[in-house]
Amino acid sequence: MSQAGTSQFQEVIRQELEYSMKVELDKILSTAPSNELEHTKKDLEGFKKLFHRFLQEKGPSVDWGKIQRPPEDSIQPYEKIKARGLPDNIASVLNKLVVVKLNGGLGTSMGCKGPKSLIGVRNENTFLDLTVQQIEHLNKTYNTDVPLVLMNSFNTDEDTKKILQKYSHSRVKIYTFNQSRYPRINKETLLPIAKDVSYSGENTECWYPPGHGDIYASFYNSGLLDNLIGEGKEYIFVSNIDNLGATVDLYILNHLMNPPNGKRCEFVMEVTNKTRADVKGGTLTQYENKLRLVEIAQVPKAHVDEFKSVSKFKIFNTNNLWIALSAIKRLQEKNAIDMEIIVNPKTLDGGLNVIQLETAVGAAIKSFENSLGINVPRSRFLPVKTTSDLLLVMSNLYSLNAGSLTMSEKREFPTVPLVKLGSSFTKVQDYLRRFESIPDMLELDHLTVSGDVTFGKNVSLKGTVIIIANHGDRIDIPAGALLENKIVSGNLRILDH
Repeated sequence: MSQAGTSQFQEVIRQELEYSMKVELDKILSTAPSNELEHTKKDLEGFKKLFHRFLQEKGPSVDWGKIQRPPEDSIQPYEKIKARGLPDNIASVLNKLVVVKLNGGLGTSMGCKGPKSLIGVRNENTFLDLTVQQIEHLNKTYNTDVPLVLMNSFNTDEDTKKILQKYSHSRVKIYTFNQSRYPRINKETLLPIAKDVSYSGENTECWYPPGHGDIYASFYNSGLLDNLIGEGKEYIFVSNIDNLGATVDLYILNHLMNPPNGKRCEFVMEVTNKTRADVKGGTLTQYENKLRLVEIAQVPKAHVDEFKSVSKFKIFNTNNLWIALSAIKRLQEKNAIDMEIIVNPKTLDGGLNVIQLETAVGAAIKSFENSLGINVPRSRFLPVKTTSDLLLVMSNLYSLNAGSLTMSEKREFPTVPLVKLGSSFTKVQDYLRRFESIPDMLELDHLTVSGDVTFGKNVSLKGTVIIIANHGDRIDIPAGALLENKIVSGNLRILDH
């Protein structure tokens, strides 16, 4: 078959798939109750556009030969931005800011039901508590009105709204909007597995929130974007709610509002230096004369090792982003926000293979004018994805002040220890059961724990500590124990007399 014939054949198949998808989506839409009709229609229209693009794109979405290192001035060191100092009228600058937290995720990977933001991380405070405390502290200190906006998903909206009542007397206005709800599609047929719009009970598996790249459309569609522009707000600071390092930085905000060259940035991405643990993180590159975020999923297989190299791509995206509201509005109205599609394969409980089409918020950087990367200290990237991360932030390595965690001054070197807790610690409730109190970790470099291990009160860990209980064995680290550069293995039971 000639090349022309092949592409004609592919085009016919594409059109058939799009037609079948339209028929299925129309069937689903016809089951929507009248109060959900408008909303569901918007969601399914958005999905249809994404599906159309998915059928057009083939293979890795970047041409490796075109990837270049970004020019020197396109990624500024944070020190340079901080050196400019702060203006006297910092309050008027702060009043132009809105803090947006991505709050669509569940705590399932840490064995918790409900929104991840409601997991307790420090002195009974949840991610959401700490966020509200941080912003309230800003508003009280500078007498400002910085609001908090939560982007929820259909998975987290109801539970989050119930909790929000407890902040009704805090000095933070809190708004929410929902990201879209898209249908998962069968990997073989490429058709939705949902038969109607309901997403409760056994239908929960039929739908998904399409990644945080959905923020632009759903923020715009919610009407909240226009309301905030109407109130004189100019920038949003977006970050993941589980990144405890993502606090409002006045120096970066001042750089946005009062740029040294007089030309404002529409998009700033905070990046930080890679360590061996971050080799998979998306990196900023120069591509066709624009700053572009390249994720590992977009890299051709032959170049994955090169992508992971710490020497060629030294930085990665923290997903702390500062974006001009007027630019989001302009680009959204022109339908000009271009984000690569991430194809996320999943296997459902019954064994059915499905795919989710997603986008990432940072990928839109190439659609904005005058974008900039700022290379920030590692302390602005403190995500809690696992109980190993949770152990670090609960420990005396960090001190808590007005909702912000900072590395304790008592730690002599500013690097974070490497902590690997085994599968017995994966779920938060198991993890909490295994520590009578959180060990002293001020002088720890590396901790590996595997198997059935428990820790008594006031344990102190220093240097490199490896504790391995083999299958069938159990190790109880006694109260008050000091382990410095030790390997503990075998069986150690401590029983109450």
